[in-house]
Amino acid sequence: MTVFGRCPGSANLRTPTLAVKRCPQCGEEVEVFSNDISVPCPGCGFVVYNDLLSCVQWCKYAKECVGEEVYRKFMERKEG
Repeated sequence: MTVFGRCPGSANLRTPTLAVKRCPQCGEEVEVFSNDISVPCPGCGFVVYNDLLSCVQWCKYAKECVGEEVYRKFMERKEG
């Protein structure tokens, strides 16, 4: 979710990629786009986190878009 209402980097935005993952809780298919940080499972609501390359990693507006705390947590998770 962006604090801008829409992605401020969309003029330079790469086309998001899609991955279909299995929910580890119930096995339901969950569509995760590369610009999603997390997605709730449509079957059970379990939060599935994105482990794909995210726009947060390369967009110059990432900190402004998702906020400092979410940006920091995402980058720490990617490094860890």
